[in-house]
Amino acid sequence: MSRGLYLGRFQPYHLGHHQVLKKIAQEVDEIIVGIGSAQKSHEIENPFTAGERVLMVTSALMEFDIKHYVIPIEDIQRNSLWVSHVKSMVPPFEIAYTNNPLVIELLSEAGIEVKQSPLFKRNSYSGTEIRRRMLDGDKWEHFVPEKVVEIIREIDGVKRLKTVAQSDQE
Repeated sequence: MSRGLYLGRFQPYHLGHHQVLKKIAQEVDEIIVGIGSAQKSHEIENPFTAGERVLMVTSALMEFDIKHYVIPIEDIQRNSLWVSHVKSMVPPFEIAYTNNPLVIELLSEAGIEVKQSPLFKRNSYSGTEIRRRMLDGDKWEHFVPEKVVEIIREIDGVKRLKTVAQSDQE
């Protein structure tokens, strides 16, 4: 049995993440999705809570026929301890998938096999671009799975993002 770890902030979970996880599901028996920066929410770059992101990822992954775990992981401010922190929060895994250069370095130094995940339409399938569209009132729904659209609407996520983006300066 093989288990792979895929890390991301998922602010929000989008079709790029979905395509990567579909590919990972063909390579491993179980997937662990680590929700990074779990302590952050109600910010322009991190509008959604860890619980909301767990709901987004879990709902989207239900269409895959693979056992999965979705686990929030808070940041720690000591890179030399980060891998130990992650390993203490998730089930054991044999391989990690990421494109983050620092994460690749930290995992590799710890002797963990790392595979870079393919990027799908990176200019469109980007949390930054989706949040920009939400703020500007542009269409964003076609960049995320339908279940994620439902969750964002249910929590009034666009309104939240617009509220936290406001300045208290006149």
